[in-house]
Amino acid sequence: MQRLKEDIKNRAFHQLYLLYGEEDYLKKMYKNSLKQAVLEGSDDINYSYFEGKDTDVLQIKETVETLPFFNDYRLVIVEDSGFFKSANTLADYLEDMPESSIVVFVEKETDKRNKLYKYVNKNGLAVEMKQMGVNDIKRFAALMLKENGKKMRESTADYFLGQVDNSMVNITNELDKLVSYTYGREEITPEDIDAICCVQVTGHIFQMIDYAMEGKAREVLKLYKDLLELRESPMSILYLITRQFNLLLQAKTAGNITKNELASRIQVPPFAAGKYINQARGFKASQLKELLDVCVETEYRFKRGLLDAQTGVEMLLLKMSQGHGV
Repeated sequence: MQRLKEDIKNRAFHQLYLLYGEEDYLKKMYKNSLKQAVLEGSDDINYSYFEGKDTDVLQIKETVETLPFFNDYRLVIVEDSGFFKSANTLADYLEDMPESSIVVFVEKETDKRNKLYKYVNKNGLAVEMKQMGVNDIKRFAALMLKENGKKMRESTADYFLGQVDNSMVNITNELDKLVSYTYGREEITPEDIDAICCVQVTGHIFQMIDYAMEGKAREVLKLYKDLLELRESPMSILYLITRQFNLLLQAKTAGNITKNELASRIQVPPFAAGKYINQARGFKASQLKELLDVCVETEYRFKRGLLDAQTGVEMLLLKMSQGHGV
């Protein structure tokens, strides 16, 4: 990741980048940083964006071959394409790309045996964005609070991280809420966290899935309505549901390990790991995988404008309640 930072700082770019891994916040941050550095804030005439598994390889090739207008570079970003887990001819096309083109791939998963991965890793820069550890998250939170004239004690920080989802996207959102909620005073307290943070949301998500396992669709939808009244967005709720099923799948397939071992593996507090182990017992691994596929499809339809966000999550919740979505 240090090489990526240096490229952005010095504007000495590789032609190919792959940003991949579970930490969506870091991928988004570095994607935007690359865009800003490459285009230097110019208009989008030299920028193209492709997203989704229906992305056309030939269209990418044609775009990459187009020379930039009144700029040193043309930037092409390709996101969630699935090209790094499937056979395709894109690596062959990239061999002859003009030096003025820069391509940034953003993916959640890759197969390191994939031809395109090997090509980008050899000829460009492939950077895995892993979930940050507790100490790194604390440093990030402290810096963000300082920039907003806020602070919290170390014991409060530990309490905060024990209560909220540990993704950087969610942590950033929750810190934003705390900064606004504590307007007019400097220190953030555990009482502030209890009052405003997504400890309520996390509990609702666990309860939603418990109700879904019991086929209680009415109760599931009531909890969803409660979350909307707490001013949680449908996309945020979908993210938390997706993450929940991902963690449940990891707990289900982890084998016979202790909750402390699982906590270390999936980067959650031990008490939360115990809850994941217990809830995962109610599912088959195949059911969790199918539910994850439904979550991904729902998000995809959101982003393509094919589905209203609030209605889409309602449909997902109803599927969850019908035999665990299978």
